[in-house]
Amino acid sequence: MNRDHVPSPRPVPYDPPVPYAPPAPAVAYDGPAPFDRPGPSGRPVPQDRPDLPELRELDRKRSLELLARAEVGRVVYTVDALPAVLPVPFRLAPGGVLLSAPAGSELARAVDGAVIAFEADEVDGRDGSGWFVTVLGRAQVRPAIRAADPGGTVRIRIRPELVIGRCLA
Repeated sequence: MNRDHVPSPRPVPYDPPVPYAPPAPAVAYDGPAPFDRPGPSGRPVPQDRPDLPELRELDRKRSLELLARAEVGRVVYTVDALPAVLPVPFRLAPGGVLLSAPAGSELARAVDGAVIAFEADEVDGRDGSGWFVTVLGRAQVRPAIRAADPGGTVRIRIRPELVIGRCLA
């Protein structure tokens, strides 16, 4: 046996390359344009919603007045880097938005010291008019001071750093 002999490699099956095919042309849309006429503000209005309400910005004072009228809002926070939204009853106090949660709950654990969002709104389903207010701020979790529920709930206060209000007219 010759030590200098190197066996030739086994032949590898050869697949010829697939010829390039250009993508299919886009299908033409023969229907009406989705935005075909200007709305009250001059911006286009979708054809299927000619009554689409216009957004008008509210000042901080008016936004907080409207927020005080609502009874239920949504707290927006993160759990393991994923967004979470939870409808909650609340009240507006001089120091911010106050919520209650069970002690040890996911909400109470996730929001303590975190910057979170809170939103409440009131929208008329018939004509789309109404308002919405979003509060962004740092949350503080403290034990609730109620003799009837010792250690069972916590109070969450969101101190408003940014208040955004919009009116749908």
